Amino acid sequence: MAANEDQEMELEALRSIYEGDVCFRELSPVSFQYRIGESGDPKAFLIEVSWPETYPQTAPVISMDAFFNNTISAAIKQSILEKLMVEVEANLGTAMTYTLFEYAKDNKEVFMENQPVNTVTSVSNSIAIGTPDVPASKKKEKKEQLSKTQKRKLADKTDNKGELPRGWNWVDVIKHLSKTGSKDDE
Repeated sequence: MAANEDQEMELEALRSIYEGDVCFRELSPVSFQYRIGESGDPKAFLIEVSWPETYPQTAPVISMDAFFNNTISAAIKQSILEKLMVEVEANLGTAMTYTLFEYAKDNKEVFMENQPVNTVTSVSNSIAIGTPDVPASKKKEKKEQLSKTQKRKLADKTDNKGELPRGWNWVDVIKHLSKTGSKDDE
């Protein structure tokens, strides 16, 4: 098979495997990112794999230069890249992107064992730019929106306070008594 056919098959496999996975991101048909660890985890890191034209016969380009990895020391990054390159050599000639991502997930703790945790806390607070993380208990529940017609009908049935008027269901009481038959009739 030609390199492009191998790439197309691997691309299709990656899309189906990682469909709905928030950690996986396809930057282009030949470039992918995968976040190892949860987003709030101080030992999480991001791996970027790019395929050259002759991939999988030649090694993919593996990078850890993403902004997400700014808190990781250069020595740790270099160590991770070296360990991933050993995996690349072992899998040369085969589709290996999935294998590399899974290898990194399986060995995350070993890769990051010498990474200090305390340096991340000061940076992670300044990174969050989008919507603030609000605990579920603080979120306000949306009230059901009523149309004008629904509001009008509700107002006709109730008083100004939204309460039903006294005796509103008296018809049901009379029907019930007429079916059971009261002793006064006899």
